[in-house]
Amino acid sequence: MPMAAQAPAKIRRSFFDRSVHIVAPELIGATLMVDGVGGVIVEVEAYHHTDPAAHSYNGQTERNGVMFGPPGFAYVYRSYGIHWCLNFVCEAEGSASAVLIRALEPADGLPKMRRRRGKDLDKPEDRALCSGPGKLAQALGVTIKHNGLPLDRPPFELRARAEKPEIVVGPRIGITKAVDEPWRYGLKGSRFLSKGFK
Repeated sequence: MPMAAQAPAKIRRSFFDRSVHIVAPELIGATLMVDGVGGVIVEVEAYHHTDPAAHSYNGQTERNGVMFGPPGFAYVYRSYGIHWCLNFVCEAEGSASAVLIRALEPADGLPKMRRRRGKDLDKPEDRALCSGPGKLAQALGVTIKHNGLPLDRPPFELRARAEKPEIVVGPRIGITKAVDEPWRYGLKGSRFLSKGFK
């Protein structure tokens, strides 16, 4: 009798207690679920505290306080006063570095995602459900209430990638500082990216 395939290992908070530049590419291909809704991470960006584009660059505030805490927690902020964005805090407490989750290949809870996004999307158009950090947070139901929550406990569930994927690297999107740093990572060939890589 064949053995059942083993589910990929859960990602623990200790996974994030490393350089943000190591963690970010290792998240490509991992599975992210929020209350049972989610899919495979296909695009992320790294932000280090020494990086002028990082929210933590000018010091701790009420808004970015979670970034200065221990690794393995969610940092959620509102972008341009419109969209929530989900980040994973990395490195030792006080480092204030994080990975922005930019895009997801949706897999579980598609009806909920479509409803939250206000889209009557069919399968060919599902690539638009999570193809950007604001869309992703909306589709997964992520809001400020998730800010500061541990990533290894409900409502979050993160599972390691089953195998190492081919990753493409390029400059980050939608920033005005440190624009040339190659700190955006994506799953090569994925049609679920927020924007292609050159």
